[in-house]
Amino acid sequence: MGLSIGLVGLPNVGKSTTFNALTKAQNAEAANYPFCTIEPNKAVVPVPDKRLEALANIVHPERIQYSTLDFVDIAGLVKGASKGEGLGNKFLSNIRETEVILQIVRCFEDGNIVHTEGSIDPLRDVEIIETELILADIETLQNRIERLKKQAKNDKKAQAMVDLATELSEHLADNNLARSFAKKDDELYTELMREVRLLTAKEIMYGANVDEAGLLEDNEHVQVLRAHAIAQQCEVIKLCAKIEEELVGLDEAEREEFLRDLGVEESGLEQIIRKGFDKLGLMSYFTAGVKEVRAWTIRKNTTAPKAAAVIHNDFEKGFIRAEVIAYEDFITCKGEAGAKEAGKMRLEGKEYIVQDGDVMHFRFNV
Repeated sequence: MGLSIGLVGLPNVGKSTTFNALTKAQNAEAANYPFCTIEPNKAVVPVPDKRLEALANIVHPERIQYSTLDFVDIAGLVKGASKGEGLGNKFLSNIRETEVILQIVRCFEDGNIVHTEGSIDPLRDVEIIETELILADIETLQNRIERLKKQAKNDKKAQAMVDLATELSEHLADNNLARSFAKKDDELYTELMREVRLLTAKEIMYGANVDEAGLLEDNEHVQVLRAHAIAQQCEVIKLCAKIEEELVGLDEAEREEFLRDLGVEESGLEQIIRKGFDKLGLMSYFTAGVKEVRAWTIRKNTTAPKAAAVIHNDFEKGFIRAEVIAYEDFITCKGEAGAKEAGKMRLEGKEYIVQDGDVMHFRFNV
């Protein structure tokens, strides 16, 4: 669907190691020095969803097809990136192309891995990254304001846009993110965002990279990061990038045992993928047949014809009805036949809003 999550962070915080594990491929070189990642690495990652396995246990298909997410590993930012320091301008443009930012923050001590700032301080690291994003956004807004002023002489809407953009620029100058701007729900703000695509207007998740001991109990670094995230209305996902890499080569049973031994139920990367999927405003509906059990990715609040178009445009053009079984009913009734018999299959029309986990079959005529 062309939606992606960008991994950002200072050099040597575990960002590329996280990406390596996340994509199950060592295609982002992880090295103990800054700027080892220069071109953004991109990968398509399956979204873990145990519901698909449950459906497959009933249907016994030839294959299972998961929803996917695009992840982009963007090289480490440094102070002055907004002014072109390091490889700044290029990195900022890479971030602009993503929809959600996952900021990897180092929350562990290890004298063998150098930190570009000389010490471990999550809030300082977050501030460095977000200050550079804010400065870049201010410059973007100022350029837009100058162009709008020329139109505003004879255009009331352009003047209103100038006023809004100026107010937003002042909000940013006070070291605030655009996503906390009081007027972000205004129609004019939405129009402005389409034009300027501010970096700090994006959803942000923090990935707290800890050592093994930090997985069970939050260390002081994680506690500080969580407090900051609450203030920013962002999520913190705790992970140990080193352990996530070790999990890559294990089969499902071995992974579950490994995680059980660590005392955690779900890996940090699974949480990142699942929560990232939600932050992008995405959900899945299912088709279940002997050839394939498959998750189809759609935006939340999508109508049945639009959901059908994800499979094929003809399904939307000739849409008649959708046969719908709620996931829970499909499992409880042990499949389509049982759901029909129990009266759990519904026929829905063009106005139906697809629900997460719906098992669907489309009737169409072209």
